[in-house]
Order: sequence, then C-alpha cells, then structure tokens
Amino acid sequence: MNRILKTTAIAAAVMGVATVAHARDQIRIVGSSTVYPFASYVTEEFGAVTGNPTPVIESTGSGGGLRLFCNGVGEGTPDITNASRRIKVSELERCIENGVTDVTEVKIGSDGIVFAQSSENEAVDLTLEQLFLAVAAKVPVEGELVDNPYQKWSDIDASLPDREISIYGPPSTSGTRDAFEELVMEVPSEEMEAYGGEAYTEIRADGAYIDAGENDNLIVQRLSEDTDAFGIFGYSFLVENPNTLIAAAIDGVEAEPEAISAGDYPIARSLWFYVKNQHADEVAPLYEYVDMFVSETMIGEGGYLGDLGLIPLPEAEREQTREKVAERAELQVSDL
Repeated sequence: MNRILKTTAIAAAVMGVATVAHARDQIRIVGSSTVYPFASYVTEEFGAVTGNPTPVIESTGSGGGLRLFCNGVGEGTPDITNASRRIKVSELERCIENGVTDVTEVKIGSDGIVFAQSSENEAVDLTLEQLFLAVAAKVPVEGELVDNPYQKWSDIDASLPDREISIYGPPSTSGTRDAFEELVMEVPSEEMEAYGGEAYTEIRADGAYIDAGENDNLIVQRLSEDTDAFGIFGYSFLVENPNTLIAAAIDGVEAEPEAISAGDYPIARSLWFYVKNQHADEVAPLYEYVDMFVSETMIGEGGYLGDLGLIPLPEAEREQTREKVAERAELQVSDL
C-alpha cells in the first residue's frame, strides 16, 4: 500500500511539473529586428487591453529566430517567430524533423530595405549595379574577377561622392541580409559576363562592409556619428528618424510607401511571422494575440502599424491572411 501511495504521489508530482512546464499564459516571441518594432507595438497593446500578460519578445534576427522556433515543441521553445523573409525549405524541414509539424505562416505587410545616410549629406541616386560593386567581395576588372579594389564611391563612378565606402549592415543571421543579397546582389551579378551568368552574393570582408549586429537602432545611431557612412535597414527605421536620415534612391526610385507597395522600388520585400499551433492549447492567449496583429486596426490602411512604417498589403491579401489565421492553415514544404 505504501508503495502504491508513493507511486501515485510521484506520478501526481510529475503531472504537476509537466503542467507547470507547459501551461502558461505569457506568449514568447523571437525573430526579425525589422518586424520587431511592429510586433513590440502589438505586444504592448495586447498586454494593455486584454488583461493577459504582455508577451516576451526578443530580437534575434530572422535566421536566429527560426532556428530557435524549430528546435522543438514545449517548454523552452518560442511560440512565434518574426521574419523579414519567408521561411526556407530547409528550415521548415528541420522544424518537422524536430516535431514542429503544425505551423501557420502569416504575411503581415511589405517593407523596403533602405540604403541610408546622415541627412547632413546631399541625396544620392545609386543603381543596383553600383551598390553591388560597393559591397561584393570580388568584382570584374577588365573581364577578370579580382578582390574588390574600390575604396571610395567615386572609384566606382566619378558622379558618386568622393567618400570612403563604409557601410553598416546586418549580419548573416538577418533576414534583411538575406533579402539584400537576393535583391541587390543576385540580379546584377547574373547579368555580368565575368560571373558566367551565376548569382554572386559574397560580401566583402576588408572593412568596407561592417557587420553591425541585429539591432537596427544601433546602425541608426552610428550614422549620426559617422556621417560619411551608409547603413542598411528596414524602411520603418527611416520613418522613425526623418530629421536625421535620408535614403538613397535606387535606380531612380525613392524609398516611399507607394513605390514599395507597388513593387516599383527595387529593394522591396514582404514581412512575416510563424505560429507554432502545437502550443495553442497550452498557451491560451496565443491566437488572441495573432488575431489582434492581423486586424485591420493594426495592418490595414490607416492602421496603427502604418504609422510605424509598415506598408499594408492589398485588401484581398489582408483578407487571405486572416482566413489562414482563422483556419490555422498548416504550412507544407510543397507551399514554399
């Protein structure tokens, strides 16, 4: 009888620990520094108006967030990860291998990657090719690929500023870095004979490109101190600093909401977050938060997040996003 009672007590204790370990009412969010300002606004609003604890949110970069998200299900793993690029097939496959088999993909809006500098400087208009030549590790010179010799912008083109090439940009774990390589580097390199029609995305490591970490606010701060430099970050950070920063036009197109939304701005991309549906039963407020995020009040025309720099999706796409959320649509590898 004593043995039975002890066994029952141990089982009850284990069940109690399991419940404490998994059932919680505070949502845990990781991911993109670009999406962070928008998600932070929603988390604060969620905590203020619903009576639920304010979600814990951490800016880890898109790649870092997806890695944490896909580590598994249960205590110690996040419920949501934000991303400034779409999840990769390899990342979703890793999620599935680790038991994260029920994920809903949520597209929240559009964004432009800006190439900005201190407003103390004159405005600059760059082509994608000029920008590529400033950041690539190897560039064509007289038909041969060589280590990037360009030290000043005027070395690339005499019409550009006579200033040292100094660029503060995101690290390799960042979705902004992924999008920059895809949108800025792939197309020009594929069109250059020296690369044999192949995409080239290796960024120079001689000090001209400075890995400034995941916190885009730090890049903004550095540009106010290093007024000769440029920085790479999401459009929302330009919106938040209109008196201190100006963005370069790219291929003659200014970084403005209408151009970004229409896809005319060459460095435009979509923003996302991913929900771990397997946590929904144990983290009760999870979908209440998601519903608030995708509401018209937040992501619609004139929504609160628009004031922070989020470019709204077309109305039909916003409705499609809400339908996927309502259905808890399960993302498949074949969807990517």
